[in-house]
Amino acid sequence: MLQLQNQRRRENLAWPSLIARCFVSCNMVLLTYFALSLVTRFFSNSSSLLLQLSLSALVLLLVMGLGGWFRRLLGIHASAPAFVFFNILFIWCFYVFIIRKGVSLFMDILFNGEVAMLIFGLCSMLKSDPGVVRHVPSFSDKPTEGSVDELNNLDEDLELLASGLSHESAEDSILERRVRYCRNCTAYIKGFDHHCPAFGNCIGQKNYLVFMALLLGFIVTEASFLACSSDYTISRIHSSEASLSERLAVSLRIFAILQLVWKVPFLTWHAYCICFNIRTDEWINWNKYPEFQLIMQHQPGHGSTEVWFTNPYDKGILHNVKEFLSSKG
Repeated sequence: MLQLQNQRRRENLAWPSLIARCFVSCNMVLLTYFALSLVTRFFSNSSSLLLQLSLSALVLLLVMGLGGWFRRLLGIHASAPAFVFFNILFIWCFYVFIIRKGVSLFMDILFNGEVAMLIFGLCSMLKSDPGVVRHVPSFSDKPTEGSVDELNNLDEDLELLASGLSHESAEDSILERRVRYCRNCTAYIKGFDHHCPAFGNCIGQKNYLVFMALLLGFIVTEASFLACSSDYTISRIHSSEASLSERLAVSLRIFAILQLVWKVPFLTWHAYCICFNIRTDEWINWNKYPEFQLIMQHQPGHGSTEVWFTNPYDKGILHNVKEFLSSKG
């Protein structure tokens, strides 16, 4: 089964396909910032920041929809990790050639170091092992494109799989015995949280800490870019004859703000999940996993029941954080 999966991945990641997807992703990045520059071109001094953010968010949705249309028309779709990489590269190049001249030496060294670490972290995430279970029982050979009932029945088998993964003692972290199935990767993942298209990998037990660090790195880098570009945009954008680079600088700032608007709550949510020892997939699909269901019977003998969510793995915030940090890879 694993050999078949590896063969399919090699076929899907052939060089011509990779080059085509990277080319589409690069053009999507350029199209995105060109579209955002139009917002700052027609809605600049007379418009509030909230209006510009709203219009920019709408433009981003339209660009993503246009990308889906091209995918259906040409049969080639963009690569989300490549889109993220080219986005980082575009911002870095714009900073080096346009904004860097007015930035202090300390902020220059700090920002360049953050971007370099961000690219390194993204590459590490792409090739990281989220905790793939490589030796699975025969039930894992069931077709992954069966009916919904068949796919849901796999969760019952996961309990057997989790209990027989290894000879772990009862004192070992409960995270090491929580195995979930990812349909995108067609693999079983220890401590499965979710499949992240932007990072091109599953988020599981082995790379969850890297994922949190990378997400925090994006937030810090985008905040640093806002600080570095503030003097440039404030001193030049109020001119009625603002150049394309000056409009583009404002567009990059708006894009960075939009990224912070959703990444900060996203990071907060994952910090909450760590504190209460729960994965995103388990929270969203708790009705699929019996261990998260608490059945309440209102009147004995009448059959009136109500199902509540409960987390059997929550051992207190301090213990949960300690368990997360000390969990084995």
